[in-house]
Amino acid sequence: MSQGTSTTSVDLMIHARWIIPVVPENTVLSDCSLVIDNGQILAIHPTTEAKRLYSADHEHHLDEHIVTPGLVNTHNHAAMSLLRGFADDHPLQTWLEEHIWPTEAQWVTPEFVRDGTELSAAEMIRSGTTTFADMYFFPEETAKAALNSGMRCQLHFPVLDFPTAWGQGPDDYIQKGLALSDAYRSHPTINVAFGPHAPYTVSDEPLQRIATLAEEMQAPIQIHLHETAAEVSDAVANTGERPIERLNRLGLLSPLTQCVHMTQVTAEDIEVLKQTGANIIHCPESNLKLASGFCPVKALLDNGINVALGTDGAASNNDQDLFGEMRTAALLAKGVSGDASAVDAHTALRMATLNGAKALGMDAEIGSLEVGKQADITAIAVNQLEQLPLYNPVSALSYNNISHQVSHVWVNGNPLMEDRRLTTLDEHRVREKAKYWQNRIES
Repeated sequence: MSQGTSTTSVDLMIHARWIIPVVPENTVLSDCSLVIDNGQILAIHPTTEAKRLYSADHEHHLDEHIVTPGLVNTHNHAAMSLLRGFADDHPLQTWLEEHIWPTEAQWVTPEFVRDGTELSAAEMIRSGTTTFADMYFFPEETAKAALNSGMRCQLHFPVLDFPTAWGQGPDDYIQKGLALSDAYRSHPTINVAFGPHAPYTVSDEPLQRIATLAEEMQAPIQIHLHETAAEVSDAVANTGERPIERLNRLGLLSPLTQCVHMTQVTAEDIEVLKQTGANIIHCPESNLKLASGFCPVKALLDNGINVALGTDGAASNNDQDLFGEMRTAALLAKGVSGDASAVDAHTALRMATLNGAKALGMDAEIGSLEVGKQADITAIAVNQLEQLPLYNPVSALSYNNISHQVSHVWVNGNPLMEDRRLTTLDEHRVREKAKYWQNRIES
C-alpha cells in the first residue's frame, strides 16, 4: 500500500472508453481500466473503482479509444520488407524461382535481415501488432531486431534440402537452429521453433527428424502447406499422396504444428486436421495477390480447427497490417462460403489475437486481456471522421480502415509506441536503412 493512502501502488493504469478483452467472448467493456504491475494485468475495473483502489506511476486516459489485446501476426518473413514491391504481379512459382530466390541469393546477409526486420517491426508496431512469428534466414539477426524493438517473437528457423546463404543443407540448418534455441531458452520474449519450408523443398528424413525433435522439445513447427493447387496436384502425381497425408504419415502434424496457407482443403483434409489438432495460419491478402486460392475458413472453424492470421512477408503482401488482414479475412470468408454471417467481427478479432496466441503455444500468456496475463496491449483512437458514427466498436476494428489510428502499443507493460511515436526504434534510422537497401538493390 502506498504511504498515507488506501490505494495500492502499481506501474501503469490505462483508462479507456472501450476495452475488448476477447475473453469472455463477445464482450465489450465501457469506461473501464486495465491495472498493470510487473508487466502483467493485475485487474480490470470500472474506471471510477480503479482510481479509488490504485495509484499508478503512469496513467493514460484514452477517452476516445478502443483497447484490445496486442495483435499476433502468426506468419511473416520480416526481412523481406526490403523487397516490398520488388516483384509484383507474378504467380507463386515464377515469383519464387525467377525473382525472389535469385535476389535473395545475391543480397541476403545478416545486415539485410537485421535492417529488414527492424523496418517490419516498426510497421507492425504502428499497426497494432505486438507478437510476430517469423521464418527466414539468419534468424539470429531477426532475434536481435525483435529484442531491439521490444516485440515478442517466435522464430522458425528455416530448413530446406538445398544450400542458402544461411546453411548448407538440412543437418546444418537444424544444428544452427538448435544452437539458437539453446541461446534463447526460457527467454521472456523470444522463443525458437522449427521452420521446414514446405513439403516440396524438404525431404522425408529431415521432416521425420524435425517431428521427433519438436515432440521431445515441445517446440512448434511452422510449414507452408497446400498453398496452391499445383503444389497438391504435383505431389499426388509424383508420390500418390496429398502433402497433408504425407506430413501426417511422417508424424509432423500435431497441436504443435502451424500449417500456413491451406488454400486447397478437402473434407478428408479437415478430418486429418481435426484428428491431429494442427493449427491453420490464414494469410488472405498474400493468397489473393499471388492468386493461390481461398482458405475455407468457415468450414475449418465450424469443425473446431484453430485458425489464426498472418500477413506473410511484405514482398508478397506489400504491408504488415494485421487489421487489414482481419477485414480481408472476414469479407473473404463471407464471399467464399456464401454466408454473410461467416467470420463475424468478434471472430475476426479473435483470429488476430487469441487464436494466434494459441497457434504459437502462447495463449496462457497473451492473446486476451485477462488478469494474470502479460500486458501486451494495443489502443486505437476512433475519433476521426472516418470512424463516425460509432455504433459497434468491434465492427469498427474489423471493417473500418483502422490501422493508421493505432495510438499506443505495450508489450509486458512497456511502451513501444505512444501517441503514434515509436519509443524503441529510431524511425529516422529505419527509414534511412530502407532507402540504403533500395539504392543498393536497384543499382
